[in-house]
Amino acid sequence: MARGKGREVHGVRSWALEVQGHSNHNKAACALANKLARICYATLRDKEKFDEAQSVNKKLSRQAFVMPA
Repeated sequence: MARGKGREVHGVRSWALEVQGHSNHNKAACALANKLARICYATLRDKEKFDEAQSVNKKLSRQAFVMPA
């Protein structure tokens, strides 16, 4: 558990608090705005609701590939 009066903190909020912990508030606010804009863009592009669990699984299953020369 993190901040939040006894409530568990998950997902994007947890990430934002972590960023704020090792950076200053303004940088953390900009990073959060950037992340939220990317989430909004992806939901509009894919026409799907944002599902945090699915997002994490998709990220973990990605495979890197080499660009052809």
